[in-house]
Amino acid sequence: MPEVCTVSTYLLQRLQELGVKHLFGVPGDYVLDFLDQVITNPIEWVGTCNELNAGYAADGYARLNGIGGAVVTYAVGGFSALNAVAGAFAEMVPLVLISGAPPTGRRKTGALVHHLVEDYNRQLEIYQKVTIDSALLDNPDTAPQLIDRVLSSCVTLKLPVYLELPADIALMACKPPYNPIAHSVRASDPDSLRECAGIVAELLNKASRPAILAGIEISRFHLGKELLRLIEQGEFPFATMLSSKSSLPEMHPQFIGIYQGGWSRPAVQKQIEDSDCLFSVGTWMTDLDTGIFSNKIDPDHTIEAGRDSVRIGNRYFHNLPVTDLLRELLPLVRSRSYLDAHPSEPRTARARFIPVANRPLTAARLYEVIGSFLDDSMLLLAEPGDAFCAAPEFTIEEPERFIVQSYYSSIGYCTPASLGAALARPERRPVVLTGDGAFQMTMQEVSTLIRLKIPAILIVINNDGYLVERMLHEDGPYNDIQMWRYTGVPEIFNAGDQGLGIIAKTEEDIDLALKTADKNKDRLILIEACLDKLDCSEGLRHLGATMRKS
Repeated sequence: MPEVCTVSTYLLQRLQELGVKHLFGVPGDYVLDFLDQVITNPIEWVGTCNELNAGYAADGYARLNGIGGAVVTYAVGGFSALNAVAGAFAEMVPLVLISGAPPTGRRKTGALVHHLVEDYNRQLEIYQKVTIDSALLDNPDTAPQLIDRVLSSCVTLKLPVYLELPADIALMACKPPYNPIAHSVRASDPDSLRECAGIVAELLNKASRPAILAGIEISRFHLGKELLRLIEQGEFPFATMLSSKSSLPEMHPQFIGIYQGGWSRPAVQKQIEDSDCLFSVGTWMTDLDTGIFSNKIDPDHTIEAGRDSVRIGNRYFHNLPVTDLLRELLPLVRSRSYLDAHPSEPRTARARFIPVANRPLTAARLYEVIGSFLDDSMLLLAEPGDAFCAAPEFTIEEPERFIVQSYYSSIGYCTPASLGAALARPERRPVVLTGDGAFQMTMQEVSTLIRLKIPAILIVINNDGYLVERMLHEDGPYNDIQMWRYTGVPEIFNAGDQGLGIIAKTEEDIDLALKTADKNKDRLILIEACLDKLDCSEGLRHLGATMRKS
């Protein structure tokens, strides 16, 4: 600990205590004193090309690390990062945004300083709408208490928070952090927990067709291991959703598949919707997770457990965290027979991709070869659009090998998010599956991947424009974009031997490109996969057809 604790060093020590090893961001005059403290701290500074990308990178980092942070300057930086923080709020991602701000003296006099928007409270007020907690650190005496409260909210509730640090406060002395941050503990009432678990166990035990549906909160609250223990104890078949894909191992013999309402494989849909006791854990019934609300789950045969409450029929148990319920259920459920426990349709092994000579590449064959290429050493990020519509059919063998922003669905998310994900899991090679329109929004962060020598594999689906919009509506010129030479991107960013661009127009091309990527494990590989303008996955065709009927 430094001899004199400042507000900056206090905040950094608390972040480090919570597991933050990297901070993403862009410098600006109101935050430079804080950044001086960052670069002398064990936390590593990761400069990004813009603030939006910093937010996306911190989001990808937080999903795997449990908390992430981004640093920006006032207004021009803060508002640029706003979309990323809003996405984190929508998807329950524990992200800390730290914004520099004009000095407190200027605030008191109301001086018209650069970057100001109307008044000094405007940025804080806006961020209060998309964060679970926020604070203006304008007093070194109260700053430690505010920092502790806000960071505790972030990690406890798994939601983003906002800290505004005036430039003159950054180096002011404050009391040091004597004790660890006191986290609020979400404890269940013992009697209520015991009663609820008893009812749930009885329903599961007497059911002839029980099943478990695991949702997004399994990933957010890191409940995969606890739920898997229950699944194996009770020999229950289970499914996940697009938002929770890879929260549980997909090669598990009791894994049914991905449930998306009417978009699911028929065997998956039937086994989930015909269950006479469906234990739905941490699910959000969003449009994309339910196949645009084509789900037909019987609420009378469903136990819904999420966040802090459980619904069984017309009865609700409140203030009951899922983690407590899973722990209490474990000794109460009985094992079932093999035939009751396993998927009604056995999963087939991944077929080896055999390219057909001189055959132009199609979407179906592109996703087939990607599915056969992925392995446990990789971390797949599927961009909103055709990429995440195709993703349910990929087999992700082990947990935490897949990232998707399926609810907020901000295109351009995955390229910068792969930066954060790679730093959170340096042993995993990031594979980004993105469209050309999404890639054009945030491709600057390829330069940061190169600078940090992250050997990402970027598969850019070049179908000449915004394909998802073409499928959702009658096509128009607003879906057209400038054609780029995507394979030249590594060269633009001076990758040298660190990066390589490859174009794939045929099945042989994509097969060779992925084999080249596999052989060059220490290089960034960008593959431009060229498809016809309206060629897409079956998942996107379902989306387009369903949305037009809605």
